[in-house]
Amino acid sequence: MRISLIALAALLVLCAPHMRAQSDTPLMTSVDPQVGSVGDVFAVEGDNLDDVHVAAIYLSDGKNDTKLPITQQTATSLKFKIPPEAKAGRFALMVLTKGKNARYVEEPVKITVEAPAAKPNS
Repeated sequence: MRISLIALAALLVLCAPHMRAQSDTPLMTSVDPQVGSVGDVFAVEGDNLDDVHVAAIYLSDGKNDTKLPITQQTATSLKFKIPPEAKAGRFALMVLTKGKNARYVEEPVKITVEAPAAKPNS
């Protein structure tokens, strides 16, 4: 089956806005460390992580979300700190995108927040 150049050009014109919108979506590809506790700083690598695309970042267990303070942000990296109100457990990272069509996007990276170490009795 042959596709004419005109039909192919029309298809590209119709699909271009959709493809462009998807390419602006934040995508986290790695996080370091993968395990930490309250007060620790985590570094994320990926695409479209700057403040033009990402309004906020959260820990999510699928039911409860905890907003994370962002300490540094560029197009390809983002750093955040685990706040005191974070619970121990395994969490997905989720971003709130910016713009008139802002949405929550669960990222494909996960971290584990450990419970605080018990203080020895004196």
